[in-house]
Amino acid sequence: MHKVKQPNTRQLAVVATFAVVYFIFRMIPTFAMVGVSGGTFSLADVIAPLYGIILGPWGALSVTLGTFLAFAFGRPMIFLGLDFLPSAVDVLLVGLLMQGKRLLAVVIYVVLFMAFLLNPYTSILIPISIPLLNLKMLVFYPWLHLAALIVLISPLSKKAPEWVNGSSLKNITYGVLIFTFIGTIAQHLVGGILYELVLGMLAGQAPETFRLLWNIVFWLYPFERGFLIGLSTVIGVPLVKALRSSGLLNQPIAKKSDLNVKSPTG
Repeated sequence: MHKVKQPNTRQLAVVATFAVVYFIFRMIPTFAMVGVSGGTFSLADVIAPLYGIILGPWGALSVTLGTFLAFAFGRPMIFLGLDFLPSAVDVLLVGLLMQGKRLLAVVIYVVLFMAFLLNPYTSILIPISIPLLNLKMLVFYPWLHLAALIVLISPLSKKAPEWVNGSSLKNITYGVLIFTFIGTIAQHLVGGILYELVLGMLAGQAPETFRLLWNIVFWLYPFERGFLIGLSTVIGVPLVKALRSSGLLNQPIAKKSDLNVKSPTG
């Protein structure tokens, strides 16, 4: 059975340092949040999955500390102070995958996915129409979240740690892309749950009125998440390669025996 190692003094110093870096990125706004007056996403969303690769599950602590540091310096709270949860889950899942705890990562994702689907404020099917084709249909809103789950339970997530830990630039790119895809979509999933809980249920909005917002988000979120995944990968590949080459990336990586991945030679 795998166990998360207790951090030593050096690791705690690294966690604190990365918390400051996250805070800086957290202060830089990017996309506006639909239905949230003055609310914006931040550039920190780009680096969150990379924290899981570099720091492992302990990177979630950096994200949490960095988020509260941003609050102290004027970054507004959107979700009653729980704003750290989406990125923390992102980092946690990627960190677990890096350490070979794939089953736990899958269980966490499935529980979150089901919580979102079963929420009465969720609009599962989105009506769309294509006038030129005289076509009307219902589309599954969280199709990208389902795609991330498929990748998570596929052999790709099992091989990704080995690819990231290798020397091939192509394989590192594949590994980082897989991790940023899973982590970024998981982050969006948790954000959606908080969105419904805080701005829907606790704010006293009717589910029917609130679900109309998902009709707008449906058209936006694939482009937003796609941009973040692409930028995370572009930044992450050279960063991971440089840290690995310099020996500064000492995050425990799942061994090949843990991953049960055979080499090309058998």
